[in-house]
Amino acid sequence: MSTIRARLFLVLVVLSGLLTVAGSPPATAATPVTPTVPADSLWFDGAPLTVQNGRFTDGQGREIVLRGYNVSGETKLEENGGLPFASVADARKSATALRALGGGNAVRFLLSWAHAEPVRGQVDTAYLAAVTEQMRAFLDAGIRVYPDFHQDLYSRHLFNTGSWYTGDGAPKWAVDAGGYPKESCGICLFWGQNITQNTAVQKAQYDFWHNAYGLQDAFLTTAQTAMTYLQQHLTDGEFAGVVGFDPYNEPYAGSYDSGQASRTWERDLLWPFYVKFRARMDAAGWQDKPAFVEPNLFWNANISTQKQEGGLLDAGTLGPRYVFNTHFYDQKAISGILMWGKAADGQYTSDFAAIRDRASAAGTAAVVSEFGHPLSGTVSDKAPTVLKAMYQALDSRVPGASWWTNPAASGPVLSGSQWQWDLYNGRHHELMNGNSDKVLTAGDAWSDEDLSAVKLDDSGNVTLRQDARLLDRVYPSATAGSTLAFTYEDRSRDGSTTLTWNPVPSSLPNVARLVGSGQYGLLVWRSGSGTAPTELHLPASFPTSATTVVSDLGTAYAPPAYTASTPLGVAPESGGTGSRRLLLTDTDSGVLHYALVTNGATAPSADLLSAARSELASWAAARF
Repeated sequence: MSTIRARLFLVLVVLSGLLTVAGSPPATAATPVTPTVPADSLWFDGAPLTVQNGRFTDGQGREIVLRGYNVSGETKLEENGGLPFASVADARKSATALRALGGGNAVRFLLSWAHAEPVRGQVDTAYLAAVTEQMRAFLDAGIRVYPDFHQDLYSRHLFNTGSWYTGDGAPKWAVDAGGYPKESCGICLFWGQNITQNTAVQKAQYDFWHNAYGLQDAFLTTAQTAMTYLQQHLTDGEFAGVVGFDPYNEPYAGSYDSGQASRTWERDLLWPFYVKFRARMDAAGWQDKPAFVEPNLFWNANISTQKQEGGLLDAGTLGPRYVFNTHFYDQKAISGILMWGKAADGQYTSDFAAIRDRASAAGTAAVVSEFGHPLSGTVSDKAPTVLKAMYQALDSRVPGASWWTNPAASGPVLSGSQWQWDLYNGRHHELMNGNSDKVLTAGDAWSDEDLSAVKLDDSGNVTLRQDARLLDRVYPSATAGSTLAFTYEDRSRDGSTTLTWNPVPSSLPNVARLVGSGQYGLLVWRSGSGTAPTELHLPASFPTSATTVVSDLGTAYAPPAYTASTPLGVAPESGGTGSRRLLLTDTDSGVLHYALVTNGATAPSADLLSAARSELASWAAARF
C-alpha cells in the first residue's frame, strides 16, 4: 500500500471501519503418486475424528486439538490455476515444513469454485485430480485437512483490469449471468470495504444467497462432485484424515431485504444453505464428517459500528454434524489508529471466550479457521504481540496474570488455523485481474495483503517470517479424558524484547526455578476410560535432551522413548517429518492429572524435580 493510500486509509477507517482480512496458472493434473502410509505411526494414530460433547474426538475417545495454517492464499490467485501449489513437490515441501517448523497438525485447504467449474455444468476433473494429489501431500505427512471453498468479494471476474482490488471465488459464467454494474468502491483504501460499498459485489452476493439464475444450485452440485471425487480418489486411510468441509468462506448477505437484519438473514438464507450443503456431503459419502459452518462474518467484529447480531443463534443445537467455525482479526489493531500501541496479556480472552460460549450453547466444537495480522506495512509492528495474544486466547480464556490462581476457568483449548502458509510469499507473478501491465510479486499478491508466516529463501528452503517460538508451540494435540486447563508461555520476541505474560508465580519457587527463563506448558486433565496416551506437541525448541517433564505420572529429564509401559515418553509424530510429541500414559479413569513440560532446566537434580512435583500436586489439588 502506498504511503498516500495508507494515510488516507487511516482517515477513512474512523468513518467506515475495517472489515476482516483473509487470507492460480491453468490447472493441470498432477502426476499421480503412490499413496504412502504415514511414517512413524503408532496404533492410536490415524483414526477419523468426530464431534462428541462439544469436542473433536478420535477413535480412542481422546479430545483432539487441531492447530495449523491456511494452505493457502495462492488459491485466490490465477498464477497456479487456483491451486495452493505449483506442483506436488512444492506441496510436499510445504507439508514437511509446516509440521517441522510450524508445529501444525491440521490445515484448512483452499479450493476454487471458478477452477472447479470453469464452464457451467462442467466440472474440471483435471483440477480435482491436482487438488487431490496436493492434499495427499499433507495427509501423508500426518496432517489432517479440512477443505474450504474460498471466496472473497464473490469473484475476481467482477473487477476491471485497472481496479485497485480483486476477488476470488465464483467463475466468470456466474458473474456474466448477473449482468452486474461496473464495479466501483468509491474511496476505498482497504479491500474489505468493497463488501459494503461496491454495488457489483453486493448484488452478486445477494443473488447467490437468493439462488438467482440457479447460482447456489450450481455451486452445491459442483461441491458435491468435488467431495465425491475426493472420497473416491483418496484411500480409506487418507480419507480418515479429512476432518470435514468448510462450505463457504466469510458469508455476508450483500444487502438485506426489507425488514431483514443479520440474524434473520442467517436464519432464513444462510442456515438453509448449510442444511443443503450438509445433504450434499451425505450424498458424497461424507456423512460421518461435520460441516464447518461460518456465521455472518460480522457477528464478532471488534469495531462496534461493524458488529452485527448473529452466530447462527436460531439454528438450534448444531450437534456433531456441524462445527461452529469462525474467524477473528483485530480490526482495531489493523486500523492503525483505533488501537494505539501493542497487544497485551489477555487482549483477546473475551473475544475468544465468546467463541467458546457460542459453540457450547450450540452443542458442538469450535474452530477459529482464520486469524492473523499483517507482517508488513504501517501496522506490522503490532504483529508479534497481536499473534501472541491470539494464541494465548486459543489456549485459555484466562489471562496470564490470573491463570495460576484461576486455572479452572480456562475452558476448552480451541482449534485454529492461522492465515496463512504461502511458500511463494514475495515471489509471485500474478497478473492482477489479468492485467499484463500490473504484475504483482510482493507479499501475498492479493489486494495488498501480506500475512504469510513463511517464504522461500534464495536456495528454495522454507523459512519462517515470524518468531519460531510463537508459531511452533506446545499444545495438547490429544487428551485422554477431559482437558481442565492449559497454558503455554512461549517467551516469543517483539524485536529484542522477550514477552513473558505468564511467569510461574513466586508461590511455587521450585517450579519457577525449574522453568527459569525457559518456555513451559502445563496441562491439567481428568483421565478417561481409554488406553491411548495423552499427547503434547513438542516444538523444535524442546529437543528431547533438554526437555524436563514434571507430572503426577512421574518426572523425567530427557524423557525416554515411548513404550506402552512408559508413563512419560517421547515419540515421533506420524508423517516422517521429524516432529515429535510427548506421550503421557495413565491407567485410571476419572482421576486428576497434570503435566508440566519445560526446556528451561539443565540437568535438574532429583531433589528439585521432587520438590517441583510436590508444589504442583498441592496447587492442582487446591485449584481443581
